[in-house]
Amino acid sequence: MSFSVLLAGDRGMCAGVHRAISTVEKALERYRGTEVYVLHEVVHNRHVVAALKEQGAVFVEDLKEVPDGSVLIFSAHGVGKDIEREAAARQLTVIDATCPVVSGIHRKMNKAASAGLEAVVIGHKGHQEVIGTIGQYTGDPALVHVLLTPQEVDELALDGERAIFATQTTLSVEETALTVRRLRERYPHIKGPKADDTCTATQRRQNAVRALAQRCEVVLIVGSANSSNSNRLREVAQREGARSYLVDDAAEVEAGWLEGATQVGVSAGASVPEYLVSELLTYLKERGATQVQELSSPDPDREFPLPGGL
Repeated sequence: MSFSVLLAGDRGMCAGVHRAISTVEKALERYRGTEVYVLHEVVHNRHVVAALKEQGAVFVEDLKEVPDGSVLIFSAHGVGKDIEREAAARQLTVIDATCPVVSGIHRKMNKAASAGLEAVVIGHKGHQEVIGTIGQYTGDPALVHVLLTPQEVDELALDGERAIFATQTTLSVEETALTVRRLRERYPHIKGPKADDTCTATQRRQNAVRALAQRCEVVLIVGSANSSNSNRLREVAQREGARSYLVDDAAEVEAGWLEGATQVGVSAGASVPEYLVSELLTYLKERGATQVQELSSPDPDREFPLPGGL
């Protein structure tokens, strides 16, 4: 069996992820000898979290697990106002690693709550970013609506003259466009972004995978199962007709997936270290890949400064 590999130019870690990981690493250096707690996975990647644990980071899922006066890092996905207030009341040294793009959406929710506007959040219920976003709305919680599909828009009943919408940053651009279109059809005066709040890095990675899938029978996406943007990349490839699979690393690839393929596409979610991509390429070469071609050169992502205090 022989095949060629097309590698997405736009792939892997985005600026917000780099910032979040660097935040934990710098905090571990600055507070050496002191426990540094991280509320939730700082980014959704199993390998990244494991590496930071080895360096000494303590990951918790509930603020109750953090002793008073400790150092606490908020993950890249952000938190709600109640978490912020409780952390302040308990005199925790808080370092906020929330992605700046997500922070922008938080400010939008703050303003909506202050003005008494209803808020529609397009995203996955239960995802950490969505939980944090709706938690930034300090008004009546009944005025916040979380939905994902055009069908759910049809079930809405709100005052479109006094409403805003925001979207999760890691959604499928194509599917979100359908939901936004339906929302604007029903509520022409609702305020929101022209298209959505999907971050530029997510859009570029989805475009790159779409180009891969148009040329490859099989597309492999490196990313963890709980990573929203990684799952969306697999879905984009699948919609283009490719057999697409999401794997944490090369060890999860099944040889049978490659049967009959003449070209295999490879990309990675926005929380994935490049070494995992390199390991996957090595695996593919050992199983018949004759050449690896990068499909378009990656454009540099923007850079975000570290949070204050670091």
